[in-house]
This record gives sequence, structure tokens and C-alpha cells, in this order.
Amino acid sequence: MEYRKFDNTWFVRIDRGEEILASLAEVCRREGITLGTISGIGAVGEVTLGVFDRGQFAYQSETYTGDFEIASCSGTVTTMEGEPYFHLHMAAANPVKGLCCGGHLNRGVVSLTGEFVITALPGAVGRKYSPEVGLNLFEFAD
Repeated sequence: MEYRKFDNTWFVRIDRGEEILASLAEVCRREGITLGTISGIGAVGEVTLGVFDRGQFAYQSETYTGDFEIASCSGTVTTMEGEPYFHLHMAAANPVKGLCCGGHLNRGVVSLTGEFVITALPGAVGRKYSPEVGLNLFEFAD
């Protein structure tokens, strides 16, 4: 992984074999990013995507392997218990095989390259578990 900062924006290249969330977390820790948005494109060879099951209060996930383009990846970076917390959704596709899958990004291993942009915002927003919803929701400090 390699990255460069331009004002409040980081351009991040994630290399072959590197995991997306771990790489983004490393940048956020090093650079002190506690609030922002993330977008990305590239290619993955293994990706785990999920959907939240409202009845079971749990994510149902599926892992896909093969050649997939990251058609879109976007979401937020906040913090929870002092650590970067990502809420990212991804669409991964192989148009030659007629495949497209999307959902909450649980894990993604780059197969060729990943190009991600983190835009930091001033301030911080935390996360707190909501037993009513079953998810870690934004927590705004007073």
C-alpha cells in the first residue's frame, strides 16, 4: 500500500494481496483520521459481502472468489472504542460471466490494484450499539 495526502484528502493505492479494510485502517491510524468519507474502485479476487438480517439481528454473508471489478465502493469512516470504524458498501462485478454482487463489505482482497480516496472531515463521530436496531449507529457527542 502507498498513499499521498492532498489537503484533507488521501489517495490510497492498495496492492495485490492486501486486504482493503486493514489497509484503510492503517492509513486512518497513521494519519489520525476520525471522520470522513471513502470511495474506491479496482479489482478483487476474494470479497465477502453481507446483508443485515433484521429478524436475526445478524449479518448474512457470502464470499465470492474469481476475477471481479470493484464497480463501486463507498461509505464512511468514524470511530468506535478509539479505533477506525468503516461502514462500506461494495458492488463487485464480472461482466464477462454476467455476475454482479453487492452489499456490506466485510472483507476484500485486492487482486490487481485498488484505488481509494479518503476525504477527512473536521471533528469526530463515534459509534454505539443500538439494541433496538441491532447495529452500531452514529453517536454524536454533545
